[in-house]
Amino acid sequence: MSESTIKEKKKIVWISYIFIDLFLCKTQTEILKPLVKKGYDIHYFAIRSKKKVINPDPRIHMILIPLIYVPIISPLLYTIFVFFFQPIYILITRPQFVIAEPSSTILGSIWNPILNHIVKFKTILDIRSIPVEIKGFRGFVEKTFYDFSIHMSKKFFDGITTLTPLMKMDICKQFHIDTRFVGVWTSGVSIDLFLPEKYNGFEMRRKLGLDDKFIIFYHGVFMISRGLLETIESIEIIKRKYPKIVLFLLGKGSALQDMEELIKARKIRDNVIIHDAVDYMSVPNFISMCDVGIIPLPDLPDWRHQCPLKLLEYLAMKKVVIVTDIPANREVIGNCKCGIFVSSNKPDEIAKAIIKAYNNKAKLKEWGSYGREIIEKKYSWEKVAKDLENYLLSANKKNLS
Repeated sequence: MSESTIKEKKKIVWISYIFIDLFLCKTQTEILKPLVKKGYDIHYFAIRSKKKVINPDPRIHMILIPLIYVPIISPLLYTIFVFFFQPIYILITRPQFVIAEPSSTILGSIWNPILNHIVKFKTILDIRSIPVEIKGFRGFVEKTFYDFSIHMSKKFFDGITTLTPLMKMDICKQFHIDTRFVGVWTSGVSIDLFLPEKYNGFEMRRKLGLDDKFIIFYHGVFMISRGLLETIESIEIIKRKYPKIVLFLLGKGSALQDMEELIKARKIRDNVIIHDAVDYMSVPNFISMCDVGIIPLPDLPDWRHQCPLKLLEYLAMKKVVIVTDIPANREVIGNCKCGIFVSSNKPDEIAKAIIKAYNNKAKLKEWGSYGREIIEKKYSWEKVAKDLENYLLSANKKNLS
């Protein structure tokens, strides 16, 4: 392939439905950076609730629609905008790839088969998660658009990408899709940002008054279905015998009030600390101070086939991680010593795992180094971006006939 041909296949229009200044997970925006480095011209659609949002890379064209977050109404307004503006933008920019998500914004891609007669491009449906944690009318709407998006992609798109091989197999089986039609690009980590040698964990400990504590660390969204209440209860089990063990929770979310009430009721304020969410660039500094990370996800369909971003970040920082024994975690860690697996997220099981970590303090540094090796081999953003690029260039529905 000539250099001129390569340059012609470098433009991506990416249609996302996230509030970029409210969404804690940075998987989508992080994948854009290595793609830009590889020469792609990225045009990224999203939503902002604030007047000003910092662009993760000035070379990325960020089309951010200003909206105040209101359930149902915000998605509707954004969908209307995308429906009318997406075809115009494609005609103007003439991309080689259009990537859409399984949400109401997929309606904007209805134009793509018609536009393809004018501008030759591939349309890819990108699935990062199955519909989870939302019930009632809102959940019904989300599930409806999720199913509609997949059926639409089967008929009119050039391919689908998913988060993990396990998610790929589930989707192919449920919707009767040829496995060759579906590619995989996982979560990833910036191995330069999450580089343990750059941070002084002891200084952070002193700043927070945790010099002599054994710190179990969690960061991310606080939700009932993520095992956080059970983890808090596990601290009550061990606090008398192990008073120096502290659970440090960094983040925000709908379960915050329940967590605070549980901490107060169990009288464990000295052993459980909740810290407000911080800027993503500050997360590695907080991870550097901990002894062990924890991801207490229950064994539910919502989580079995995910690729937890925080797991990759802990491993990149050479931290041993306490995890539930579900496919999502086994897929990453396997039988490596960097993971301490628990059979369930019941408080007594989590307590046993914490005690195991505490009793092996002298070995944690060695065990954690194996996690960094896993990340450098399979989960750096550069490696993940290469996986995505390979799929984009090879995706061709005609090859399946």
